[in-house]
Amino acid sequence: MAKLVHSMVRVGDEARSLDFYRRAFGLTVADRIDFPDFTLIYLRGEGSDFELELTVNKGRDKPYELGDGYGHIAVTVDDVAAEHARFKAEGLTATDLKELKHGDTPLARFFFATDPDGYKIEVIQRGGRFL
Repeated sequence: MAKLVHSMVRVGDEARSLDFYRRAFGLTVADRIDFPDFTLIYLRGEGSDFELELTVNKGRDKPYELGDGYGHIAVTVDDVAAEHARFKAEGLTATDLKELKHGDTPLARFFFATDPDGYKIEVIQRGGRFL
């Protein structure tokens, strides 16, 4: 059986990205591997084995084009309203808090954050299918 271990995004400014993911989601560096042309930085949150891999290509001076194929990364939190307020207080980009229903059945309360490179991160209230 396959086990998901990480998702990768390319970032333009290592320090800015590390600051965002630390402040936004409490992710810390689990490993950093430096190569002549690029650096791989693996971020992990407390209590999770899944990692976010930041790839920093050295010498790149223009932003990445995300295209129309990238969707988002999703994280769950205990109190999405409190996290939304914290994001706003921190000056982090966050959409309005929304609720998704299927008919009359609530599926999720969530908002989207945007990292410094334009990647979307869905922040979902923990519960139901989103544990």
